Amino acid sequence: MSAIRPPAVAGSFYPGESVVLRMTVDKLLREVDEPAIAARAPKVLIVPHAGYIYSGPVAATGFALLKAGRKSIRRVVLLGPAHRVYIRGVAIPEADAFATPLGPVQLDHLLLAQLARHPRVVSSAPAHAAEHSLEVQLPFLQSALDDFLLVPLVVGEIDAHHLASLLEPIWGDDETLVVVSSDLSHYRAYDAAQAIDRATVERIVALNAGLDHQQACGATPINAALEIAGRRGLQARLISMCNSGDTAGDRDRVVGYCAVAFEPQHDGRH
Repeated sequence: MSAIRPPAVAGSFYPGESVVLRMTVDKLLREVDEPAIAARAPKVLIVPHAGYIYSGPVAATGFALLKAGRKSIRRVVLLGPAHRVYIRGVAIPEADAFATPLGPVQLDHLLLAQLARHPRVVSSAPAHAAEHSLEVQLPFLQSALDDFLLVPLVVGEIDAHHLASLLEPIWGDDETLVVVSSDLSHYRAYDAAQAIDRATVERIVALNAGLDHQQACGATPINAALEIAGRRGLQARLISMCNSGDTAGDRDRVVGYCAVAFEPQHDGRH
């Protein structure tokens, strides 16, 4: 009997009813100003993971760029920071699929089995059970792509260089999309958050690794992605950014969000 990881934050971070969720995500994607669609989709996306009323519009600007890869992307390596369970290393799930109100998302068991042999990878159902940083991206991926297999990775305490070495063998080509789920600064006053987040995004766009978790909760996977992107000749482009004070929250204690796309600098394959 197959094990399904059920949705943990449907009805709180995003709508729990399938029809409402589909309408919500489609509306968010439709409202994105028609992006300058390249001949190919980004290789890497950084997108936020708060409730959709807070960060959904920013996340949508990133996922809208997948239009060019809708039929060609067949695998999504999804990395997000651990919020609920302490993890030493990186946690892969014990489930066969992840469910959302839009239906099941099948996992890439071949790649997960390959990762399971890595000394810094652990198999942990508890690490995934209540983790929202991965789950909130799934309805966007289900709406933006056709059939794909998921490689869900909860990132705990691990050096970014070690994470990069873990990711290199599964980086893949155009058929593999890498999504890093991360918010920016947390609970600063609005003006201070804007300044901090602007500096953080400037570093990301410059492929300048070394971010800490005060700048971005997903600093470790971001730093690993920056390391690999630099080696593979990718360039980073800011798509959009804001904070919760711009969307649905007050401005006394805000959380920052950005969408950044990493793309080849030329038409050659990387």
